[in-house]
Amino acid sequence: MHALYLLRAAGGTFTRRRYRRAAHSFLALTQDCRQVQQQTLRRILRLNADSDFSRQWNLDDSCTIEEFQSRFPVSDYERFRPFIDRVKNGETSALLGAANRLLMFTLSSGTTSDSKFIPITEPFLKDYRQGWQNWGILAYDDFPALKYQNIVQLSSNFDKFRTPGGTPCGNISGLVAAMQSPVVKLLYTVPSEVSQIDQAHLKYYTALRLSLADRHVGMITTANPSTLLHLAQFTDQHRESLVRDIADGTLTGADQLDQTIYQKLKPRLQRKHKQRARELASIIERTGHLYPRDFWPGLSLLAVWMGGSAGAYLSQLTPYYGELPIRDHGLSASEGRMTIPLESGTSTGVLDITSHFFEFVPEDEDPLTSANVLTADQLEAGRNYFILLTTPSGLYRYHICDVVRCTGFYQATPLLEFLHKGAHISNLTGEKITESQVVDSVRQAVQSTSLEIGQYSLIPKWDEPPHYQLVIEEPAELPAAQLPVLLKEIDTLLQQTNCEYEEKRQSG
Repeated sequence: MHALYLLRAAGGTFTRRRYRRAAHSFLALTQDCRQVQQQTLRRILRLNADSDFSRQWNLDDSCTIEEFQSRFPVSDYERFRPFIDRVKNGETSALLGAANRLLMFTLSSGTTSDSKFIPITEPFLKDYRQGWQNWGILAYDDFPALKYQNIVQLSSNFDKFRTPGGTPCGNISGLVAAMQSPVVKLLYTVPSEVSQIDQAHLKYYTALRLSLADRHVGMITTANPSTLLHLAQFTDQHRESLVRDIADGTLTGADQLDQTIYQKLKPRLQRKHKQRARELASIIERTGHLYPRDFWPGLSLLAVWMGGSAGAYLSQLTPYYGELPIRDHGLSASEGRMTIPLESGTSTGVLDITSHFFEFVPEDEDPLTSANVLTADQLEAGRNYFILLTTPSGLYRYHICDVVRCTGFYQATPLLEFLHKGAHISNLTGEKITESQVVDSVRQAVQSTSLEIGQYSLIPKWDEPPHYQLVIEEPAELPAAQLPVLLKEIDTLLQQTNCEYEEKRQSG
């Protein structure tokens, strides 16, 4: 093995030891779930006690769990929207305490045509990163060879645009990547600047151009397994140009890159890797393709979601990646992190009781009206629940519309697996299309094209690639030649309405 990797493994011993202590401390706290959750709730309420929102509802760190539940109702995004709109305009005290510094907004598709802007604050990010560190060190301990290998992580831009108050808006994964220490960044083959590339095709190509040059990749992590499938197929489709660029120290499409981004990537892109290029060319000659299972011989682990609809893609990964262990990185969303899986091959994870305060409502009841709201220690194994979040970013008793199943307990803390989104939401690969978004898009498309249709239904289709099929009752007067026009308009409007659907469409 290359001496540099042995040296790095030895040098990382102290960091891993520190992370391991923190993870073991978290696991020890799971023995007293209710007490830890009360402490977490009080910490969150203390953070925002001096905000207009908290004063309006008389919420501070003196509240017990029962007092908190009696003072503030279970809520959806609309209850917070007026306060978040003020935060977007620079008035952070509307929702957040003075010590709770706002870093960015992450975007999530809403139930209406407006995206949800989720505040990401410094304490929230600290908890989020701690959850990832706990997950990571447990994975490293299960797969010791990872300490000699690098990581391919695909993240998204955290600064796509700014609010009127000047706050970045985008994806939290990009912020985490950008804030990594210089030492930690050495573990990642794809620099954080790649996440800032807007063109989906060029972003994938650049990420692959940089990561393919590295033979020593041990883990790939991204949200959806469909992304891994696309990544492998994309690599094989562009194998000739990728190998040529690696040999020559070039990047096909560099002239299309934002020059600020290109200048940051240029030193790495201009390095010629002749030997690696010959190795890749040999793989193509021998196998007829270029798949990760062949060009990354040290690949030990895939880290992607396994729960819900994401699980349908897992069997499709084997031809490209081989029979590799898969480790779910936990139930998480723009609004917060919920679970930390403790082993591979399952979507079940222990509730992250130190990050947020959690409540649950039985699946057959409406969380917004039900009086049957349970705390984490009151769950029953084998039962399904809606999960509610109270987070440092100002969302309290928030109904995220996720349905989870309690599969058992780790000490006194529930183990949960994600099942599906709530009613009237379709979610093939993270797009979360709502019924109202479809209705609004079809209505506007019919108006703008002057093409009338009868009844219709949008049906999710598991295929390669996954897609939606619009089934319509076709009036006799609708010319068949006009159908593509109508479908294109509906698709365009749906992308404008749902930012996550737009991202999935652009990435293929």
